[in-house]
Amino acid sequence: MTTGTLYGVGVGPGDPELVTLKALRILRSAPVLAWPAPEDGPSLAREIVAAHLPGTQREIPIRMPLVPARFPAQEVYDRAAEEIGAELEAGADVAVICEGDPFFYGSFMYLYGRLAGRFPVEVIPGVSSLTACAAALGAPLAARNDVLTVIPGPLAEDEMTARLAAADAAAIIKVGRHFAKIRTVLDALGLAGDARYIERATMADQRILTLEEVGADSAPYFSMILVHKRTEAWT
Repeated sequence: MTTGTLYGVGVGPGDPELVTLKALRILRSAPVLAWPAPEDGPSLAREIVAAHLPGTQREIPIRMPLVPARFPAQEVYDRAAEEIGAELEAGADVAVICEGDPFFYGSFMYLYGRLAGRFPVEVIPGVSSLTACAAALGAPLAARNDVLTVIPGPLAEDEMTARLAAADAAAIIKVGRHFAKIRTVLDALGLAGDARYIERATMADQRILTLEEVGADSAPYFSMILVHKRTEAWT
């Protein structure tokens, strides 16, 4: 019996018009959709593409605790892989909606690790938050022989300091509650003047602020700080 195909579909950073044509085709044709969501409330990934969906598909919500101490929630992905696997075994294609790009800090990778050895899988790249933030800020990420470093906000202060000190350019992601620590590191390295802050890039409530305008406890999870030691990549 032929099994279904598992699709990891990147749907971009938030603007529905940034969904690729290939992603759109698969999202409309797959008989089963799966999407990540918090334990309570709507799925941001699904909301991005909601207007594009035909409304006739079976849907599998993957609800998980979005708390650093409990993520990735292995038991949640175990259950989701079992439910999705049953659909694939029955011959149905399943499209898993993933905000941004599935393999750039995307939750889909945890399902891929559980199912790729048993079923055919196709990963559909999406516009990542990294490139979306750069475009919205008008700040090219890197040029010539620059080394671009991606730094997660939860890193310890000393490790973040070392990695920023060694980088030509950096994207600090998952800022959220780590903003105060990140600001301390940028100040200590003399890089605050070369940093650009953005939150919820491409979404209706996108904001671009100076570091001084960001409250220590007000940065959302979907925020990013771009740093280039030449200030402008093209100089």
